[in-house]
Amino acid sequence: MNDESTPSGLPEGYEMSADPDRIDVGRVHHWLSTDAYWALGRPRDKQESAIRGSLNFGVYEAGSGEQVAYARVVTDRTTFAWLCDVYVDRSARGKGLGTTLVAAVREHLRPYGLRRIMLATHDAHGVYAKLGFAPLAEPDQWMALVFE
Repeated sequence: MNDESTPSGLPEGYEMSADPDRIDVGRVHHWLSTDAYWALGRPRDKQESAIRGSLNFGVYEAGSGEQVAYARVVTDRTTFAWLCDVYVDRSARGKGLGTTLVAAVREHLRPYGLRRIMLATHDAHGVYAKLGFAPLAEPDQWMALVFE
């Protein structure tokens, strides 16, 4: 996906972009900090910093330009990527936007030659499985340092 390309499979009336200048930071912060179990209460300055340090993808209504979905990728663009903060506005769910967004992100990352793209999800395993994601084959090899 170039900065302004629209992948196949995106419903009519929507467009997708990897242009960071199109991200509606206020809307993304509101979505995540009030409605995403993994980011509830995330401060606006933390969200802005996360956006600045990541690849960002948005889905927009073609006519109004209003953002309706978001995904963020943390990556070195060489060996590893972490897909996170995938969110579709409640009013736009059920149209395949999330699946199409994640598929487009995967294809955007493919030319980098990454060894793996990781993600964490509590409730969307089926969505990601359709796109080739699978549980870790050897989860005992992975560890996390959690600051709380």
